[in-house]
Amino acid sequence: MALADETSPAFVPGLFQVTQAMWSGEPKIEENFRTGKGLEWGHQHPCLFEGTERFFRSGYIGNLTTAWLPALDGVVAKLTAGAKVADVGCGLGASTILMAKAYPRSRFFGFDYHAGSVELAQQRAREAGVSDRVTFQVAKSTEFPGKDYDLIAHFDCLHDMEDPVGAARWARQAIAADGTWMIVEPFASDKTEENHNIVGRVFYSASTMLCVPHSLSSRGPALGAQAGEARLREVIATGGGFTRFRRATQTPFNLILEARP
Repeated sequence: MALADETSPAFVPGLFQVTQAMWSGEPKIEENFRTGKGLEWGHQHPCLFEGTERFFRSGYIGNLTTAWLPALDGVVAKLTAGAKVADVGCGLGASTILMAKAYPRSRFFGFDYHAGSVELAQQRAREAGVSDRVTFQVAKSTEFPGKDYDLIAHFDCLHDMEDPVGAARWARQAIAADGTWMIVEPFASDKTEENHNIVGRVFYSASTMLCVPHSLSSRGPALGAQAGEARLREVIATGGGFTRFRRATQTPFNLILEARP
């Protein structure tokens, strides 16, 4: 299940690809420490893109349709009946395709700034047989098209962004009046010392090599993979203008946050 079954929630080989990308990027990151510059996601080693999708897809397989979406108020009923969904920062489209398979009456729109990832996502949608209800498009989190989305989702990406407050504001103007914004983030406590554990060490390493450099590449706030719920509340509620915010559920690896207009 851990090494041979791509459909298993315990499948981990994607982590090895992510690690390879981190090793490959080490000279650039070392230079970043000297200069203060960043390194955007699209300029990392190519194996990062597929590795990230394979690694996070396992968590989505194990939790997305069985636990995370049901934890949101009224969202499953809308998806079952037919909803309009934006998956922002979708990467290779694993989360988008899983939702499209589970809710065939809904329409899904995946957006990512990285053209190579979007191209692969389109291919994956065709292979999965869901291209009739899934559209992938190159677009930034602060510019993606469309209005009145019943559900907007950001999976493990808000903390990486160069302008997370801008992304929150854009989500606020794009969401339906009774819509839901689901933000899935790496699990982190607001107290740094409480993140000094096995999972936290992995997240801090990835944050140093991948998340923070991308944000810094555009002079962003560099929230990192250990932003914590309080800091994310500031971004989503105070910065983005969402009036309702709560932790819908959690796993040892993720916080699932719900925001409403």
